[in-house]
Amino acid sequence: MDTTHALIAALRAGDVTSEQLTDEAIARIERDDHVVNAICVPDFDRARAAARHADQARARGEDRPLLGIPVTVKESYDIAGLPTTWGMPEHRDRHPAEDAVQVTRLKQAGAVILGKTNVPLGLQDIQTFNELHGTTRNPWNPDRTPGGSSGGSAAALAAGFGALSLGSDLGGSLRTPAHFCGVHAHKPTIGIAATRGMGAPPAPASPAEHDLAVVGPMARSARDLTLLLDVMAGPDPLTHGKAYALTLPPPRHARISDFRILVLDEHPLVPTSAAVHAAVHKVAEALTNGGARVDRHSPLLPDLTEAATTYLRLLFAGSVARFRIDEEQLRETQLSHHDWLALHARRELHRHGWRQFFAGYDVVLCPITPTPAFPHDHDPDVMRRRIDIDGDQRPYFDQLVWAGLATMPGLPATAIPTGPADGLPVGVQLIGPMFEDRTPLKLAELLEHEIGGFHAPQPRSASNASPVR
Repeated sequence: MDTTHALIAALRAGDVTSEQLTDEAIARIERDDHVVNAICVPDFDRARAAARHADQARARGEDRPLLGIPVTVKESYDIAGLPTTWGMPEHRDRHPAEDAVQVTRLKQAGAVILGKTNVPLGLQDIQTFNELHGTTRNPWNPDRTPGGSSGGSAAALAAGFGALSLGSDLGGSLRTPAHFCGVHAHKPTIGIAATRGMGAPPAPASPAEHDLAVVGPMARSARDLTLLLDVMAGPDPLTHGKAYALTLPPPRHARISDFRILVLDEHPLVPTSAAVHAAVHKVAEALTNGGARVDRHSPLLPDLTEAATTYLRLLFAGSVARFRIDEEQLRETQLSHHDWLALHARRELHRHGWRQFFAGYDVVLCPITPTPAFPHDHDPDVMRRRIDIDGDQRPYFDQLVWAGLATMPGLPATAIPTGPADGLPVGVQLIGPMFEDRTPLKLAELLEHEIGGFHAPQPRSASNASPVR
C-alpha cells in the first residue's frame, strides 16, 4: 500500500491514472469490506467521475496538492447528497445540502472521495458500532475493535481503502484508532482547522468553535499527515474572511539529535500494559540512539492527576450539552456555568504550565491508551464495561486518561505506529507545543525512518466469520 506522496509522484510521472487508483481502491473495498465494514456510505459513482475529471485536469497541466488521490471521510462530516447521521437511526434521512468546510477543501485540493467511514453512535465511544451501519472490525483481528470514534477511517486506511482520511478528536478519536490499527494520525492544535459541517445532528452547520474537539488528518505515513494538514489548516472563511491565511511555524528542528524529549510511560491514575511500555521504550531508544536529549522526569511537567480530572469533567459536561441522556447521568456530569468557568480557569493555568514546559522541551513521548486494541464489547451500560490491562480489570473510560493530556490544553499530538506486538499494532503519541504542529509531525517523520512506519495488516480469522452487527 503506497503512501500518498508515492501515489502523487506516480500520477505526475504518468505511471498511473486517478481512474486506475480509484478503481483499485473500490475493488479492494468490494472484496474486503464485507468483513471490515469500514465504508458505511460508499459514493463510487461520483468518485469515478471525480477521478476522470482529475485525469483531465492533469492532462491540461493542473497540479493541485491531492489531485486524483482517493480518500475517505468520517461519516460525521457533511457531504452534499449523502446522509450525515452520526450513527443515529432517527437521522437516517438527513441529507445536508452543503459540504463541510473540510470536504470543500479536499475537493478544491483535487481529492477523489470514495465515501464515508463508520462511527459509533453520536461519536460517543472508543469502539465503532451503531444500529444503522453495524460494527467496524479491526483489519488486524476482526474480533478486536478498531477504536473510535474515527475507527472506520483508521480501519479503512489499514485495509487499503484510500490513501488518506478525515477524522476528528475529542477523546482520542483520531489517535486511539490510529494506535489500534497501526496507522498515523494528527490531532491539531485546537482552533487551527475549521470544523463547520462536522456538528451533531440535527443542528445546522455553523462555524462555532468546540471546547475540546478538533478535526484532523489520518494517513499511512507521517509525511502524508503534514500534506493533508496543510490542506485542512485555516479558519472558517465565514468568520475570518476568505483572504485570511494561517501560517504555522516551521518545525523547531530538522534532526533527531536536536530534539529535547520528555518520556512518560506511567500515569498516576491508570497502569500501562507491557505492550505499550515496550512501544514507548522502543521509540525512546531510537531517540537516544539518534542523539536526542531524552529525560524521564521534569519538574516543569504539569500535574497529571489534575490534568486528567479537569479533562474528564470538561469532556463529560460537553457531551451532556450535545446529547439527550437520562436524569441520573445528568446529575453526575452536569456543570453550572460558574463551575465550568472555574474549570476553564484551571485549564488556562495548565496551558501556562505547558508554555513553560515547552521552553525547555520540544516533545512529550507517551502512550495513547493503556493497551492495544481490545475485544468488541457492546454492553449498553458502559459503566459495566472493563478493559484488561495485563490482568488488571479497569473501568472502561480509564482509556481516556492519556488522550486527555493533549486534549484538555488544546495541544497538537501526532500518533505514530511502532510495529506489531503479539499480532496487534501498537502506537504512541508525540505531544508538541501549542500552534507548533509541525514540530511533532517532523519528529514523527524522522522516527519513521528509524523504527519503520506503517505495516500492512496480517489479519487473523475472526471467531465469527460473518460481519458483526
